[in-house]
Amino acid sequence: MQIALGVSGGIAAYKAAEIVRGLDRAGVEVQVILTQHATEFVTPLTLQTLSRRKVLVGAFSLDSERTIRHIDLTRSISAFVVAPATANALAKLARGVADDLLSTFYTAVTVPVVLAPAMNPRMWLHPATQDNLRLLRARGVRILDPETGWLAEGEVGEGRMCDPARIVSAALEAAGRSRQLEGRTVVVSAGPTREAIDPVRFVSNRSSGKMGYAIAAGAARRGARVVLVSGPVDLPLPYGVERVWVETAAEMRQAVLEARDGAEAVFMVAAVADYVPLAAPAKIKKTGAELVLRLAEGTDILAELGRDRRERVLVGFAAETEDVLTHARAKLARKGADFLVANDVSRRDIGFGTDESEVTILGRDGDVRQIARASKAEIADAILDRVLGAVPAAEPA
Repeated sequence: MQIALGVSGGIAAYKAAEIVRGLDRAGVEVQVILTQHATEFVTPLTLQTLSRRKVLVGAFSLDSERTIRHIDLTRSISAFVVAPATANALAKLARGVADDLLSTFYTAVTVPVVLAPAMNPRMWLHPATQDNLRLLRARGVRILDPETGWLAEGEVGEGRMCDPARIVSAALEAAGRSRQLEGRTVVVSAGPTREAIDPVRFVSNRSSGKMGYAIAAGAARRGARVVLVSGPVDLPLPYGVERVWVETAAEMRQAVLEARDGAEAVFMVAAVADYVPLAAPAKIKKTGAELVLRLAEGTDILAELGRDRRERVLVGFAAETEDVLTHARAKLARKGADFLVANDVSRRDIGFGTDESEVTILGRDGDVRQIARASKAEIADAILDRVLGAVPAAEPA
């Protein structure tokens, strides 16, 4: 297993030696990448001695063969860790600035990323830094929040890089995740469906698709072949994910059934229409009279999957507005799924269209896990860990 460790220019850079040593003791090959400023706090020779690999430093030339080999490294690593991550480093990574080797390397990375920020408390709490952190978390980057304590400036506050042992543990966990689903297929449905009232109108729901897309991205980061069956949403396709566009519940059913054979898991995250209008063949004209719509019960894709099991793991989702756990338990019993993920969409801060969520995972075995409020990318990783089995850290060598 190989992990890339980026070190940016802050006083906590000297702790990179402890991180390298901890990963080395766990049997991991470590490739260190230093920014030019980081070399003012820790020497490349120190980290090269501990890692037994040439340290990559600072600026570079794009026509350099050596640089191309360095970017090639992104294909062989299992995780990328930056510790310390300064305010400047966070800004570059969040905004896609690629003006040195470390930031350019990040833009080519597809494996899990862990960042351990370290900076003055005022810099940590600055709105720009907090905005950058939100962006990174939304993309699935794990942030190890700094600790409160004495800082180099002689102040006490939140900003000190977390303990190197915690960084090593997080790096090993991330690296384990990156290979968990290699060679396996995961199917995810996401977003709403649209059901025609007439040729120009439809009924739909408020699902944004963000949770389903986060799960698809998380599964892809673990090495899976991911088929994302998506209703109409305005979201970018996660890297390495195959997308099948659908509009109606019937189209979603067909696409999911076609994709599921041989799947390791199916995640039915989509908000599929429970009722479907009996559509008029031509546009309904406004007459001034009351319009009554007739609706037929729609297809129940999750229940159909539960009756005819082919995948190893089947996961349903329940968006509830009251008595969340009561309704979720009943749904789990009816549908034949292994797990059901429930959330309260009546709350505006974690409901439809938000970037954060808070869920409860119910297992068929009676186990109930509460996942505290976090970004949807972090919630997705927590769901994947629970549903597919938590990834153990590498054993020390």
